[in-house]
Amino acid sequence: MARRKRKLASEINVVPYIDVMLVLLVVFMVTAPLFSQGYQVQLPAVSAQPIKLNKKQQVVVSIAADGKYYYSVGGNNKQASLPELRQYLDILIKEKKDVEVFIKGDTRIAYGKVMELMQAMQRSGIEDVGLITQPPKR
Repeated sequence: MARRKRKLASEINVVPYIDVMLVLLVVFMVTAPLFSQGYQVQLPAVSAQPIKLNKKQQVVVSIAADGKYYYSVGGNNKQASLPELRQYLDILIKEKKDVEVFIKGDTRIAYGKVMELMQAMQRSGIEDVGLITQPPKR
């Protein structure tokens, strides 16, 4: 009896890869809402009209109670000094002309810190700026 030679299977079984991808998809879907945009600061309570969001690149700049600056693009928070922040905004405005910046200033910081930030943004050429507040408690 002659033995038949078996051909090697050159197929890749992709079922385990699909299972791993589905698990990763579920993990990212569950954890994505947990990330908030911007650094957590105590916002002033003011009654104001909500800002209408455009399809521009959005950057959230936060000023913490200790006077440190944080910026957030796409949920990634990074700490920066004012010159570093201005350098980042200069690069961003050159790459993408349509940029919106939202400022989250802690209620405990000096007004001058917000004005320094606004001056840096003005020098970078940013025209669309919004101030983020929280609604007053009733």
